Amino acid sequence: MKRKLFKTIVAAGAVAMICACSDDPSSPDNQQPGLSSAVIDPTSSAAVNPNSSAVVPGSSAAVNPGSSTNPVDPTSSTAVEPTSSGSVVPGSSASIDPNSSETVPVSSSGAVPLDDNGFPTIESYGPPPAEYTKDISATAPRGWNTRYWDACKPHCSWLKESDNDKTRADISSNEAYQSTFGTARNCNIHDVEVPTFTLGNVTKSWFGYEGTRSACGDEKEKGVFTCTDMAPIAVNDTLAYAYVAGTADSRCGKCYHLQYDGHFKDEFEQNPPKATHKALKGKHLVVMASNIGNDVAGGNANLPAGQFDLMVPGGGVGAFDALSTQVNKGAGFNWGAGFGGFLTECQKNTNCGTEGSLECYQTCVKDMCDAAFADGGLPNLLRGCYWFADWYMAADNPTYYIEEVECPQYLIDHYSSRINTTNETNIKKVTDWSTFKEGDVLDTLHCWKAGEAPPENGWTNPSAGCLNE
Repeated sequence: MKRKLFKTIVAAGAVAMICACSDDPSSPDNQQPGLSSAVIDPTSSAAVNPNSSAVVPGSSAAVNPGSSTNPVDPTSSTAVEPTSSGSVVPGSSASIDPNSSETVPVSSSGAVPLDDNGFPTIESYGPPPAEYTKDISATAPRGWNTRYWDACKPHCSWLKESDNDKTRADISSNEAYQSTFGTARNCNIHDVEVPTFTLGNVTKSWFGYEGTRSACGDEKEKGVFTCTDMAPIAVNDTLAYAYVAGTADSRCGKCYHLQYDGHFKDEFEQNPPKATHKALKGKHLVVMASNIGNDVAGGNANLPAGQFDLMVPGGGVGAFDALSTQVNKGAGFNWGAGFGGFLTECQKNTNCGTEGSLECYQTCVKDMCDAAFADGGLPNLLRGCYWFADWYMAADNPTYYIEEVECPQYLIDHYSSRINTTNETNIKKVTDWSTFKEGDVLDTLHCWKAGEAPPENGWTNPSAGCLNE
């Protein structure tokens, strides 16, 4: 089901690109030979490449279920699967599972309400499935949450490195790549979505792809970051969606239902649950793995399900810290504890102490949220930081019951790259993403693998290479 839904999204995006090509301005006169262009739709951050099958969020194109024409390639006789495997909603990048209770209502004008990031609003997805809020305490194992937001390129944005890598996207085939929703989106320092991978430095003896470089490395502001709309969001008072880092044996793109039980990891008789843990009891969080952490712990006798590190702004910048690069508050700004963030700072005796009231922790955390994010031009960070105080009740390392579930469409949409929608790309490598803006052009190259060069005067070059490169 997941694979079919993703294929429908890709197909609909391709229809939109075919329709939009006639509106594209002519190529600039100084364009390099062999270099083509992909355009970022200013209403979204998806690449529009007339030679690719990238998705165009916000398109009004739809798949005709009665047609045998493949809209990705009108000359192909391979038909796109009909809408029984998922319908494309006009004006949206979302694909709807007809077997799910989640729906994206369409207005009389044919448009789905969009948020500031170009995605359907959380309300547009309709009532969540009942399985996300059912009581699983009788049968499910228990685990616990820690928290962080380092703003680094997500682990799941990188391509699989070898056959031994069982966590990340597999690019051996499109089917394998799309089966776990491809690569996780990443954004530049201005929160504009950019490719997760591009062409590498193709030579006669080598053809391959390279992941866009993380801001947590030497690239800093030139690199890529977590997209801020991956911050947690409340569906209602008792259900929310978020992303997590899982253990080393986790898989990218998997989703889990967490039901909080009112306890916390390090409690014992003389250290009972706090008011924050009790206030969180009974709430449900559905999470998707977008990172894998080698420091995320496996299970133990009391908590066999192990740890999930919850991605939440203000949760701590961790060991790598791209957040202080993206939100430049200057030297000496108080980001809280590297591991624990704002809440750990609020637990100091000079603030609320370790036995403070729920209200004290909530107020202290939100004051730190305001100081960090209120004037930074990245409102999703402030929203997610407030979510931790108001919905999550500022709970420190709470425990939960856990089961694996089908992923909510909301989490899929905000996870899957809207640019790298297939296991191949012709996007040219970029070393500085900091100047990239909505509507800018992505340069592409016509390159080929060894033995796949276009014939020239009856002769085929056996080497890899790029046109006029």
